[in-house]
Amino acid sequence: MNLRIRISWPAGHTTATIDETPTSKALAGALPISSTARTWGEEVYFDTPVSAAVEDDARQVVPPGTVAFWTEGDALALPYGPTPLSRGDEPRLASPCNILGRLDGDPRILATVRDGDPIRVERVD
Repeated sequence: MNLRIRISWPAGHTTATIDETPTSKALAGALPISSTARTWGEEVYFDTPVSAAVEDDARQVVPPGTVAFWTEGDALALPYGPTPLSRGDEPRLASPCNILGRLDGDPRILATVRDGDPIRVERVD
């Protein structure tokens, strides 16, 4: 599976390359997704119609630009910098999340997402 997605919101958009995992297969089957963005420190997250179990390689501390799936909230989590739980500059997610892939460009573009913005995820061909 070679999946690229586009994530759009009123002030911008970015793309991401998604690896093949059980969670990413479920996500691909649910696309396109429209949701409402939430922010938590320098992380954007939003609800999806997907539910998934925690995978073996789930992590809580990830590099900026990681596309993660927060199993406790059935949400995509897109950290681009420190969160309220971070130690230093690391992005630290609320709990261990399934790792789906990476944003293709500069993750700081996510700083233009505002809490409550409409957000859409769709497949890029």
